[in-house]
Amino acid sequence: MNILLLLILAHLLGDFVLQPEKWVRDKAEKKGRSVYLYLHILVHVGLLFTLLRFDWTHWPVIAIISGSHYLIDWMKVSLSGRWNGKFLFFADQVLHFAVLFAVAHFYFSFNFSSAFIVEDSSILFILGLICVTRVSSVIMMYLLASWKFEDAEADDSLKNAGKYIGMLERLFVFGFILLNQWQGIGWLMAAKSVFRFNDLSRAKDRKLTEYFLMGTLISFGLAVLWALLYLYFKDALQ
Repeated sequence: MNILLLLILAHLLGDFVLQPEKWVRDKAEKKGRSVYLYLHILVHVGLLFTLLRFDWTHWPVIAIISGSHYLIDWMKVSLSGRWNGKFLFFADQVLHFAVLFAVAHFYFSFNFSSAFIVEDSSILFILGLICVTRVSSVIMMYLLASWKFEDAEADDSLKNAGKYIGMLERLFVFGFILLNQWQGIGWLMAAKSVFRFNDLSRAKDRKLTEYFLMGTLISFGLAVLWALLYLYFKDALQ
C-alpha cells in the first residue's frame, strides 16, 4: 500500500502541481511536437526516482510508468480538438491510474480486493447517493412541473446549472447528516439565500421568489429524508 500511495503521489504532483497551464496549452496546440510533453515526462521520472528513494532496482517500474505516461499523453494531445475535451481528460487519468495499479500489483504484489463493493453497507451507500442526486432531481421535476414558468431561470443562466447545483447541495446536506452536523444545513441554506438575494430582489417577481423557496425546501427536504432512511437501514444492517 505504501508503494502504491507513493506512485499515486508522484502522478498527482506531476500532472496537477508541477505542470503549468502554459505546458498544457502548448501540448494541445502543438500536439506531439511540443517540447513540454518531454519535459512533463522528465518531471514524472524525477518524481518517481525521488519518491522511490533513488533505488535503481526499481528502474523497470519507472520505465514502464514513464513510457506508458508518454504514450497516453501523446494519444490525448493527438486527439485534442477532435474528441470531447472532458472525455479525453477523464480517459487519460483512468488509463494512468490503471497503469499504476497494474504495476503495484505485478511488481510489488499489491492485491486490491473489490469485495467491499458488494458488501451491504457499500450497496446501501451507493443507493443513498443515487437517491440524493438523480432520483431527487426527477422527483423535483414532477413536483415543480405545475408551477414552472419561463422566468424561473434566467436566459443567461448556465445550461443545467440549476440541476447540478441542486445535486451538490443535497450531497452536502446528506453528508452533514451522516456526520451529525445538522447546523451545517442551516449555514448552507443561509449561504444559498444570500447568493440568490440579489437575483430575487432585482427581478421583483413574487412568483420567482416562491418558486425558489419551493425548490429549495423540497430539495433540502428530500436530502434529509434520504439521509434519515440511509441511517435507519444502516443501523438495521448492524
